Amino acid sequence: MTALSRFPITQRWPAQHPERLQLYSLPTPNGVKVAILLEELGLPYEVHRVDFGQDDQHSPEFLSLSPNNKIPAILDPEGPTGEPLGLFESGAILLYLAEKTGRFLPTDPAQRYHAIQWLMFQMGGIGPMFGQLGFFTKFAGKEIEDQRPRDRYVTEARRLLGVLDHQLQGRTWILGDDYGIVDIATFPWIRALVEVYQVDDLVGFQDFREVRRALDAFLARPAVQRGLQIPAAP
Repeated sequence: MTALSRFPITQRWPAQHPERLQLYSLPTPNGVKVAILLEELGLPYEVHRVDFGQDDQHSPEFLSLSPNNKIPAILDPEGPTGEPLGLFESGAILLYLAEKTGRFLPTDPAQRYHAIQWLMFQMGGIGPMFGQLGFFTKFAGKEIEDQRPRDRYVTEARRLLGVLDHQLQGRTWILGDDYGIVDIATFPWIRALVEVYQVDDLVGFQDFREVRRALDAFLARPAVQRGLQIPAAP
């Protein structure tokens, strides 16, 4: 019996390499955050596709690890105490992996909290608001005749882009010269806004030149390109 076998999720998605970190995910904006960080870190990991078409996210096995039935989630066979650790919520996972490896997060206490506040900005603002805009423009919401819900999220998306654009002025990345988990958390959502939801004209994306510049730099990273494809389509 491996250390991971006591976790019910491994009954549905058996670990072929139980010594590696286990990633349960899909290539959504939230999902690819963790894959990109793992690729940037070069950590060995095993990926498991959580198939929404098969309702995997509501299975008892997945809920045992991610009770909010959202991806991504991880199992680390070597947690902080040497015992396996399971985590859900992409922001928490990014923080954990950055602290575990000592990379992509400032070590100075004040700068660390500065990074955490911008991570919370993504988790509490950019992610939920951009996701709702995507619903009302790309998915089922586009059939709703009343445009007020959509317009609400267009306005909020523009506001958030403006905040980010201002922060990026005079900086290479969101926190300055150093690339880190704040960028890894944020730019998959910016990419989704432009490439997946295709609302760049609707939100006036051309007005946010600093965001466009940083997005291009983010997408030029080889680890980002690999992470955006994980897990691969079946």
